[in-house]
Amino acid sequence: MTTEQCSYSPSSPAAQVVASSHEVRCSGVWTIREARHLERQFATMTWPASAQVIVDGSAVTAMDTAGAWLLHRAIRSLERAGHNVKLEGLRPEFQSLLQIIQAQTMEADGATVARPVILERIGRLAWERWEHILAMLSFVGETALTLMRAIFQPRRIRWRPVLYNLQTSGFYALPIVGLLSFLMGIVIAYQGAGQLSRYGASIFIADLVGLSMLRELSPLLTAIIVAGRSGSAYAAQIGTMKITEEVDALRTIGISPIEQLVLPKLLALLIALPLLSVFADVLGVFGGMVMAKTQLNVGYGDFLNRLGDAVTLSSYLVGVGKAPVFAAIIAVVGCFRGFQVSGSADSVGRETTVSVVQSIFLVIVADALFSVVFNWLDL
Repeated sequence: MTTEQCSYSPSSPAAQVVASSHEVRCSGVWTIREARHLERQFATMTWPASAQVIVDGSAVTAMDTAGAWLLHRAIRSLERAGHNVKLEGLRPEFQSLLQIIQAQTMEADGATVARPVILERIGRLAWERWEHILAMLSFVGETALTLMRAIFQPRRIRWRPVLYNLQTSGFYALPIVGLLSFLMGIVIAYQGAGQLSRYGASIFIADLVGLSMLRELSPLLTAIIVAGRSGSAYAAQIGTMKITEEVDALRTIGISPIEQLVLPKLLALLIALPLLSVFADVLGVFGGMVMAKTQLNVGYGDFLNRLGDAVTLSSYLVGVGKAPVFAAIIAVVGCFRGFQVSGSADSVGRETTVSVVQSIFLVIVADALFSVVFNWLDL
C-alpha cells in the first residue's frame, strides 16, 4: 500500500488529501483560503492504481466553490486516467455544490464551436447587413421627425450647442478647406494648361477651372474633408458618451438623445457646409487664376470676364445645392455610428473608422446620383 500525505497539524483545520491504493480520503476545510495548500498536495500526490477508486469526503467540514472545483478537478483527473470513481460520505450541501460545478463544466465542455459553412456565413452576413440597414433607416426617420418638430417649435432647439458645433465644424475647418481647394485649383489649371496652349485656347482655362470647381469638386472635396474631420468627431463623442452611460442618463431624466446630441450637429452642418463650399469655390478659382497667369499668361481680369460667361447661375447653384445633402449624410452617419458603440473603447475606434468610410462612400454615391438626375433634367 502506497500512502502520500502532506504535513498536517492536528490543531489546524487545513484541508488534507490522503491517497491509498484504492481510496482517496478528503478532510478539513476545503475553501478558497486552503486552495494553494490543496494545490501543493495535488502536485505531490501519487494517485491510486486500482480500477475502482473511492473518494471519501465524510471528513470535510467546510467547502466553498473553490473547494468544490478542486474536488471536481481531482475526480476528473482520476476518470481521465481510466479509473471508475465513486464519491462517498460528502454532506448533502457539499454534494449539491459539487453538482453545480459539474453541470457548469459539462456545459462548457459540450459547447464546441463549429466553423460555419460558406452558405451559413453568407446568410449571417446578409442578415447583419439587413439589420444594419433597418436600424439606419429607423434612425434617419427618428432624426427627421425630431427636425420637423424643431422647425415647428423653434424653442426646442438648443442654440448654444448649435453655435458651438457651427464654430468647430465650420469656422475651424476654413484653413484646411481653403488650402486644399486652392491647391486643387492650381492642379486643375496646371493639368489643363498644356493641352489648351497647344490648340491656342488658353482663355478656356477659366471654363475648365470654373465648371470643375464650382459644380463638382468644391462641394465634394469639402464634404470629404468634413466627413473625415467632423463626422469622425461626432461618432467618437457620442460613442464615448455611450460607453460612459451618459446617453442612458439623458434618457433617464427624460431628454431625447437625438434632440440633445444629433439635432445641434445636424443643424450646424446644414449651415456650415454650404458656406464652406462657397469658400472653397473662391479659393479654388483663385488657385486656377494664379496658375493661368503663370503658365498661360492669362490676366486676372480676362480670367474673371471669361469665368462670368462660362459659369451660369444654374451651374453655381447646382454645386451649392449639393452641400446640404452632403451635410445631412455626414451628420446622420456620424451620429448613427456613435450610437452603435458598445462594449469598450475599442468599439469607439472601430465605429469612428466605419463612420468616415460610410460617409465618404455615401457622399460619392449621392454625387453620382446628382449627376445622373441633372443630366436627365438638362441642368
